[in-house]
Amino acid sequence: MRKNPAGLLAISLAFACFAIGIRSDASDHRYKDGEAVPLYANKVGPFHNPSETYRFFDLPFCSPDHVKDKPEALGEVLNGDRLVSAPYKLNFKEEHDSKVVCKKKLSKEEVARFRAAVKKDYYFQMYYDDLPIWGFIGKVDKEGKTDSSEYKYFLYKHIQFDVLYNKDRVIEISARMDPHSVVDLTEDKDVDVQFMYTVKWKETDTPFEKRMDKYSHSSSLPHHLEIHWFSIINSCVTVLLLTGFLATILMRVLKNDFVKYAQDEEEADDQEETGWKYIHGDVFRYPKHKSLFAAALGSGTQLFTLTVFIFMLALVGVFYPYNRGALFTALVVIYALTSGIAGYTATSFYCQLEGPNWVRNLLLTGCLFCGPLFLTFCFLNTVAIAYKSTAALPFGTIVVIFLIWTLVTAPLLVLGGIAGKNSKAEFQAPCRTTKYPREIPPLPWYRSTVPQMAMAGFLPFSAIYIELYYIFASVWGHRIYTIYSILFIVFIILLIVTAFITVALTYFQLAAEDHEWWWRSFLCGGSTGLFIYGYCLYYYYARSDMSGFMQTSFFFGYMACICYGFFLMLGMVGFRASLLFVRHIYKSIKCE
Repeated sequence: MRKNPAGLLAISLAFACFAIGIRSDASDHRYKDGEAVPLYANKVGPFHNPSETYRFFDLPFCSPDHVKDKPEALGEVLNGDRLVSAPYKLNFKEEHDSKVVCKKKLSKEEVARFRAAVKKDYYFQMYYDDLPIWGFIGKVDKEGKTDSSEYKYFLYKHIQFDVLYNKDRVIEISARMDPHSVVDLTEDKDVDVQFMYTVKWKETDTPFEKRMDKYSHSSSLPHHLEIHWFSIINSCVTVLLLTGFLATILMRVLKNDFVKYAQDEEEADDQEETGWKYIHGDVFRYPKHKSLFAAALGSGTQLFTLTVFIFMLALVGVFYPYNRGALFTALVVIYALTSGIAGYTATSFYCQLEGPNWVRNLLLTGCLFCGPLFLTFCFLNTVAIAYKSTAALPFGTIVVIFLIWTLVTAPLLVLGGIAGKNSKAEFQAPCRTTKYPREIPPLPWYRSTVPQMAMAGFLPFSAIYIELYYIFASVWGHRIYTIYSILFIVFIILLIVTAFITVALTYFQLAAEDHEWWWRSFLCGGSTGLFIYGYCLYYYYARSDMSGFMQTSFFFGYMACICYGFFLMLGMVGFRASLLFVRHIYKSIKCE
């Protein structure tokens, strides 16, 4: 029985939408006067190191009598969120003025911990009725001082919450630190601190449905939109010039080739053939390492499907700002549900290439992307545990992910593989392959694999590099990215440019009588992933203030996995486009 990939896609998307359902503490976010509104302290960490986060009470703040952990979804835990009950009481429409949270005597060790945190620009994050609150825990006084040993360090001890409400609902909240109510932490000595907070309520006309618009508008400001549209126009011009140039050149060259080969057939049969027709008996010779090739194709197809689903969910508004962990939940769930596509594609193609051991191919497909990702995760999770960071996944979460892989991903991969094996599809080659391969003539250095990959990766990268900065600033910083429609257009442009440039390089390779185009087209298509990783180096050293072993290892470790995923996905696109092109041109000539 043949498996229906389209049906699997539909089921996957339905499950994903169900699994990513937006959670909230309050059932309807409606409150009566004086009713308790949930306020949770989330995490603290250095502002410039977004992955290096710690539990709120790892710093010696005032803690409530009973610290209560909030149950969290899988995506929230993966995001490093660890919500606990906060020491402040912000009941609905109840105002407080300089209310004391607690009086505390900070020991020398606690003063040193706070001072180290202030030195690294630590911020805190809380959630009030699912609305985020940000603020810094202290400040460094550098005014008039040139030597860092003369700097003074202060801890804020008074926080003011300004809350906007509409009837019985909370619309907006912001936190302001009182710059005049501080504690000097410069010296190592015991310090008495009185932590206080003020709450002010104000009515607003903003409807509840639009309370999240404030966070998404920051990426839609006119000057930001101008840059995004400039990026789109730049990419579109690149695409139009490239596609127009390639279409004109290839159509003219191919037309001349077809006319020439037709004339050659009418003339003497013993005339020696040249160009890409000369290798028609070798062009469909199966590639070396066919099991690895089929596995890479299957993994690339799965990652492409995953990306399309993520864009679909983004465009319908699932990933609005501060929908905690929704993206991570979507990635885990959809990756698990689309593993059948990888199994089906890889095994089906492997059997078309007359591969002898489809079971080994299926195991390779399952490990090709997950294996490096798992090894990277093990190393980075160990680093996070050593730092006692919230980025370290709890044992329970690791068990849940392992169960998802064991009970969902692996079975679907096997089912897809069985369906692919039973599909009985045959490789459609318009020309017969000769028994012995022709020798490839000596070629200049720029026609070798690495220079071709450099040429193939540069153009697609140039079409997306402007948008990359905003994505990096969102993933590895505190910017908010919500213009998914523009990002989707850039993604489509990336696919088109990748396909066209790979087809062009494949034609030039065949014209030079080099018939080993299978792996070359995959590597050239995927080379954009290597350019993106090169951009990571530039971003880290020139555009960010990240520092420290943990943040550096997280940035380069997880970006290596993401770029590897792009390599597999775009490599699949490049090969598929080249295969269509090669089949088309060899169908158009008479092969002996």
